[in-house]
Amino acid sequence: MKITNILRVESIVPELKSQDKSGVIRELAEAVNRSEATLSADRLYEVLLEREKLGSTGIGSGVAIPHGKVPNLERIVAAFGRSHPGVDFDSQDGEPAHLFFVLVAPENTAGLHLKALAKLSRLLKDAQFRQKLMDVSTAEDIYKAIEIEDDKA
Repeated sequence: MKITNILRVESIVPELKSQDKSGVIRELAEAVNRSEATLSADRLYEVLLEREKLGSTGIGSGVAIPHGKVPNLERIVAAFGRSHPGVDFDSQDGEPAHLFFVLVAPENTAGLHLKALAKLSRLLKDAQFRQKLMDVSTAEDIYKAIEIEDDKA
């Protein structure tokens, strides 16, 4: 699975404005809505918040991968957001999160959902790749960096 098959440039937020978990999730839900207009940003916000109640999706090393499943979605969709100052996301390592990928999957696609999560986790384990995502400036540059890394894996 390629991340660039589920991520669109218009759903990349180069600098998140929010300074808390709830606000970041709201901004990312709106970013998903830009590339998947049939998906309500308000509904997605609720789904992502419900998932967070089960345990933080802050995986550490400055990364969080909020995710959830929604009915009547035809494909997996993703969004990306970045916060240079970082946001307390209750991450496993206690550090703020700077890089956020949202994954939203159709309700009955556990396999694809897990493959996408695994692929993102693999990509984001690379400290050089994480630094590259922090260093580039525009949504287009972020997408290109993801595309290059995606092609390697």
